[in-house]
Amino acid sequence: MARTGGPTAGPVRMRMDESVTRQRIRPGTVRRIIPFVLQRRWAVAALLAVTAVDATIAASSPLLLKMLIDDGIGHHRVGTVVALSSAMAGLAIVNAVAGYLQAWFSGRVGHGLVCDLRTKVFDHLQRQPMAFFTRAQTGSLISRLNGDVIGTQQAVTTLLSQSLSILLTLVLVLASLFYLSWQLTLLSLLLIPLFLVPGRFVGSRLQRIAREGMQVDAEIGSLMSERFNVGGALLSKLYGRPEEESRAFASRASRMRDLAVLGGVYGRLLGIVASLIVALATAIVYGIGGTLVVHGTLQVGTLVAVFALLSRLFGPVQQLNSIQIDVVTTLVSFDRVFEVLDLEPLVVERPGARALPAAAAGEPAPDIEFTDVHFRYPSATEVSLRSLESIQSHVPERADGTTVLHGLSFHAPAGKMTALVGPSGAGKTTITQLIPRLYDPVAGTVRIGGHDVRDLTLRSLHETIGVVTQDAHLFHDSLRANMAFARPEATEEEMIEACRAARIWDTIAALPNGLDTVVGDRGHRMSGGEKQRIALARLLLKSPPVVVLDEATAHLDSESEAAIQRALEATLVGRTSLVIAHRLSTVRNADQILVIDAGRVRERGTHDELLAADGLYAELYRTQFATQHPGDPGIDPTVRASKVG
Repeated sequence: MARTGGPTAGPVRMRMDESVTRQRIRPGTVRRIIPFVLQRRWAVAALLAVTAVDATIAASSPLLLKMLIDDGIGHHRVGTVVALSSAMAGLAIVNAVAGYLQAWFSGRVGHGLVCDLRTKVFDHLQRQPMAFFTRAQTGSLISRLNGDVIGTQQAVTTLLSQSLSILLTLVLVLASLFYLSWQLTLLSLLLIPLFLVPGRFVGSRLQRIAREGMQVDAEIGSLMSERFNVGGALLSKLYGRPEEESRAFASRASRMRDLAVLGGVYGRLLGIVASLIVALATAIVYGIGGTLVVHGTLQVGTLVAVFALLSRLFGPVQQLNSIQIDVVTTLVSFDRVFEVLDLEPLVVERPGARALPAAAAGEPAPDIEFTDVHFRYPSATEVSLRSLESIQSHVPERADGTTVLHGLSFHAPAGKMTALVGPSGAGKTTITQLIPRLYDPVAGTVRIGGHDVRDLTLRSLHETIGVVTQDAHLFHDSLRANMAFARPEATEEEMIEACRAARIWDTIAALPNGLDTVVGDRGHRMSGGEKQRIALARLLLKSPPVVVLDEATAHLDSESEAAIQRALEATLVGRTSLVIAHRLSTVRNADQILVIDAGRVRERGTHDELLAADGLYAELYRTQFATQHPGDPGIDPTVRASKVG
């Protein structure tokens, strides 16, 4: 898969996927919005009521003005003038209160919707398989959670408040106009269609611009996310390509600029045309209305009221164009959010899934069994969206669907250590990912404690299994928070004890803030070995009955590895453990060693048995032996050159 994250990525080698940026809003999008809105039905009802009051005041004020001129000023009635002026002042106060309440209820509905959608998308993304996160760009995911979800707020508040206000205003204004002058009202109705034509012309173009703008914005977010984390920044500096990086960023920024300019031009064009139509229509009505006054058909107050009502007629009609465009473009945000929510997770709990029974005190940990397991990594269409990958590559992608495990069967006894060794790419890590259900096999069964993992709740499965990977990840938070992630209720004494067992407490205690030290982005303020030992301490704090170690001591020097091995040997007693390691010091004392090659178990046995068999294990052993030098420091002479590939 082509990625934007490569250091040599540039504008020449990648371009936006037009199948993404030119796609249309899917049917039924508006219908799917309704349930989210109805969750706040009382706030919606209050918003509609306040909007109706606001529209009624807008339509009735010109009638009071007519009465003030014709019945009060025209007949020199001071009492009528004072009463009608007071009424107009009272309506102004009510209108101000209505405007405040409208903003309040609109915010409650709109921001409540944003909160609901954002939470729903976040929860949905957490349930996606690992293959989803290996393909999706981080910036694109953040864009869906932030920009697109916030865009839905505008769509809802526009639809609810402005649309209703405009429709009510139009109805009331037209009724008032008919009451005052049916001739001018009919003339106004004939002019209204002229306002709607430009909106239909501009709307479809702005929708496409909006979708592509969101996609480019996600691209920019991904580029910054990948370049400005510690690892990306280090890689960029080490490979020294700032000019190419700047050109790649400038290409996207320029496209964003062009889209913004184009959108602004279309929006301004619509405003110019609408203003021109308003001016022409007003001139026509003024001319005809003035003629009627000259001939005595209309009173002056009536003409003034008609002019006031026309501003309340043509203004909302002009707003209909803007709303039409706003709704069309912001519905793109809803469409992109629903696109993510429609992506079904590959790993889900079965109906009636039960918790894995916890082993009672003194009982052995659950065993692990693979029976005729076949596995392939899912294809892009199964786990991802083109709009989340967003880059169209001209280089063919590695074929998806290649089988990684071929009828794999083995049994890891309860409370024993099973080691997995073999050449790179043999399928060892894939095996460990099937146990906690990061993926599901396409055929065969994975059992833990005699239970098919697909019949168990994910929560109980993850509580039972503890994993330490080769590249230990730490959140940009304190050491205490990173430790507590494994067991939130753990006391400080328990954390310190786990750190001592992982041979990291002396380092932590020497820090000015101790456990409250912030480790930095992905833990980069700590060395590789320190991160690995913190991850091991986190595992020891969790103290799960089943332990999976995937090159857990890869970043440690020989002395630290030997110390941690002693700690692990004591810790793993009574626990079922599955260990991937290249170093013999980690696996030579395993209860059984499985040699994995091309997704199959080629050999199994103890260290001595496999050496005696003189098969692949022995070959890997001899290869490792040949790469060692007798003078290497820190290697016990009795185990020198005893590394397994």
